[in-house]
Amino acid sequence: MAARLQLADRVLPYADRRWRPEDPPAPALHLEDVSAIPFLAGIAGVEEYQHRARLRTAAGDAYAAVTGSEAAYDDYCTQRLRLAPVTRIAVGASEASSALAVAEGCMTGAAFERATALARRSGRLVLHPYMAIEPVWRLARRIAERAGAAVTVLGPPPPVTWLANDKDLFDELVNAVLGPGWTPETRRGSTPRAIAANLRALASKHPSVGLKRTRCASAMGNQVFASAALRDRPAQEVEQLVARFLARTEWVTGEVVLAVAWEAASASPSTQWWIPPDGTRPPRLDGIYEQILEGDRKVFVGSRPSTLPRAVDDALARASRRVAEALQALGYVGRCSFDHLLLGDLDGDFVVRFTECNGRWGGTSTPMHLVDRLVTRSRGSRPAYRAQYVTASRLAGARFADLLQLVGDDAFDPVRGTGRFVFYNVGPLAAFGKLDVIALGDTQDAAERAMIESLPRLLGA
Repeated sequence: MAARLQLADRVLPYADRRWRPEDPPAPALHLEDVSAIPFLAGIAGVEEYQHRARLRTAAGDAYAAVTGSEAAYDDYCTQRLRLAPVTRIAVGASEASSALAVAEGCMTGAAFERATALARRSGRLVLHPYMAIEPVWRLARRIAERAGAAVTVLGPPPPVTWLANDKDLFDELVNAVLGPGWTPETRRGSTPRAIAANLRALASKHPSVGLKRTRCASAMGNQVFASAALRDRPAQEVEQLVARFLARTEWVTGEVVLAVAWEAASASPSTQWWIPPDGTRPPRLDGIYEQILEGDRKVFVGSRPSTLPRAVDDALARASRRVAEALQALGYVGRCSFDHLLLGDLDGDFVVRFTECNGRWGGTSTPMHLVDRLVTRSRGSRPAYRAQYVTASRLAGARFADLLQLVGDDAFDPVRGTGRFVFYNVGPLAAFGKLDVIALGDTQDAAERAMIESLPRLLGA
C-alpha cells in the first residue's frame, strides 16, 4: 500500500519538521483547526470549538483561536480545575479564509508575530494540531524561518494524515492488515450511475445500506436507506436518489463515494490510541469507549468508558493494535482512534468491524484527556464518567458565570474531590445554549444518572 501511494517520496518534504520524543523540551502551540473536515460550518457554534485546544496546554504553552474566551471560563480553568495559566494567541478573522482556518490565520499579522516570539524565546517550538493538515506544516516552516528556531509538528505528514482519515484508504488498510470480514461490505464508485448500481447490489443482500463520503466526520457525509425501499425502484430512480445525496454533500465530479452494508450493531465502540513515531515505542491503547450515537446516520454526541464484556474489549484491543502498528509503520504519529461495530451476542459469538479512523483529536479523546489530567493521574485509575454535548434553550444568552451559579457545588473540584460536573467547549453557550459536559460518578450508573437526570434538573432544562 505504501508503494502504491508512493508514500516514501510524498512524506520526504516534511522530514525536517517531524517531532521526535527525544527532542529537547519545547513549548507547544496548540491548534484546533478543523477546516479540512467538510460540512462542519453547519454545526452551531463550531468556530468556538477552537478553545478545546486549551485543555491540552501545559505551563508555557499557547493556543490560538479566532474567537475570544469568556473571562469567567479562563478563571474556571485556572482557579477551579487548576490547569496552568497559558497564552491565547488571538487570530484576526480577516487573516484566514474562514473562521475555522486557525493555522492559516496564524501565518500573518499579530498572531504570526506572537507565535514567532514564542519560538524565538526558547529556540524551539512544537505545533500540536487537532489534525496535521498541510497549513499546519506551512506554518511550522514560516515560524522557523522567521524565528531562526527549530519548529516541529506533532502529527503525521499530510499524506499519512489523509491515509488515516480517508474512509476508502482506511478500509483498504484494514483489509490488508487483518484480511476480509473486518469491515462492512463496501463498494466504490465515482459516477452517479456506478454509485447507484453499487447501492442496488448491496440492497439485494442487506436489510439496510448507506452512502458515505470519504472525508467527512461525525456522520455528516452519510445517508442510510432501507433496502426494501430500493429493491423495487427502477435504476433511474435510485440514481436520482444518489444525485440528491451528491448535491447535498457537495460532491466533486470523479470523487470516490462508498456504498456500504449498514449493519445493525449491538454496540458501536471506539478504541483510542496514542501512536509514537516509528522506531521509538509501540502504539499505546489509552481506552475503549462506548459511543453515544443518535439517529439513523449514527451522529456522534458523546461517549463513556467501556462497560462491555472483557472478551469484547480484548478482541477490540487485539485487532485495533495491529492496525495501529500498521499506521505507525506508515508514518502516523499522535492521537488516533478507530470506530467499530459489534455484531451478534456480546456475551457469546460476536463479530468486530472497523468502520473508520479518526486521525486527529476528537469528541472522545478530548474529554478523556481532560479527565486523565484532573482525576486519573492523582487517583491512579480512570473514573466512571459520561461526556457529551448538552443543549438547553433556557441557557441561550447566558454567561458561563450564570451556569456555574446554577450548578453550584456540583461543579467538580479536583483538589477537594467534590462535585460531579466538568464543563468545557463553552463558547457556544451564549448564542446557542450549548456546551460540553463531563459527568463523573462512583459507578457508571451514577455518572449516567448525573448526566441524564441531575444536570437537566440543575439547569432547569
